[in-house]
Amino acid sequence: MRFVLPVCLALLAFTGSTYPTLVQAQEIKIEDGRTVKFDYKLTIDGQVVESSEGKEPLEYEHGAGAIIPGLEKKLAGMIAGDERTVIVAAKDAYGEINEEAYREVEKSKFPADFTPEPGMIIEIRNPDGGAVPAIVWEVKENTVVLNFNHPLAGKTLQFDVKIVSVQ
Repeated sequence: MRFVLPVCLALLAFTGSTYPTLVQAQEIKIEDGRTVKFDYKLTIDGQVVESSEGKEPLEYEHGAGAIIPGLEKKLAGMIAGDERTVIVAAKDAYGEINEEAYREVEKSKFPADFTPEPGMIIEIRNPDGGAVPAIVWEVKENTVVLNFNHPLAGKTLQFDVKIVSVQ
């Protein structure tokens, strides 16, 4: 009579031996605390606005709030090698447009050699010396309307992602 061990028990018997193990590690899923690297292409309204192509993959710690919440949520559970198109609504990305984030500033508050043009992104110094980005939204006769919303606020984002590694 032949005795056959189930495969998993037979492999356990070889643990620590010089024989190569036949057990493959389980694929590690993206979950809180894991370090993730992924390649991506970001498209907005049919236009590619950013990509990791030709660069190092983006690396972040899942659950630490390092990337936009909507993308982080959709990456959960993926494993290295997975690819997915992820659509992120504005509210789960950079937020909806906040009408209270527009400010009208006297032109005299700007340097004399500054010529504001709609669409320019400028930095405004706040009282404690930090810099805050603003978009020149409108130029009037004596004032400039600045938009302090994130440039991607109100936009639906499409990410084409490929998970490079999960540790």
